[in-house]
Amino acid sequence: MTNAANLLGTWKMLSWTRKAVVSGEISDAMGPDPIGYLSYQPDGRMTAVVVKRNRPVPNGATPTDEEKVALFDSMLAYAGSYTLEDGKVIHHAEASWNPAWGVSDLIRPFMLDGDRLVIHSAPGVDPTTGEEVTYHLEFRKV
Repeated sequence: MTNAANLLGTWKMLSWTRKAVVSGEISDAMGPDPIGYLSYQPDGRMTAVVVKRNRPVPNGATPTDEEKVALFDSMLAYAGSYTLEDGKVIHHAEASWNPAWGVSDLIRPFMLDGDRLVIHSAPGVDPTTGEEVTYHLEFRKV
């Protein structure tokens, strides 16, 4: 049974793939073996953070403009509230590494299987390419 109580807690990312809507090409959204966590709290709040496993390391204490772009493109982070509706968890982003996400809800069709959370066919626009995609994410309960 899928309800809010089953979703509560912290989930560690196992994989994240994206499928381009037009070409059908499938790729790793944040490279192989991304590091990520998704957390759902009883007060209706959620947070998400994902980074590429091998993020670029700036050469100095202050990243150059090029290094900042590479760091930005190798992460995702947002927080807000969430609601459940017909097999979907809807993330209402209020703070995000990408301010454009603060103006619309992020719809995440999902299923739970024991300690596994699968978010599937989640529609989106790839923030690095602008391409229309769907996402498939898998997590394990921490």
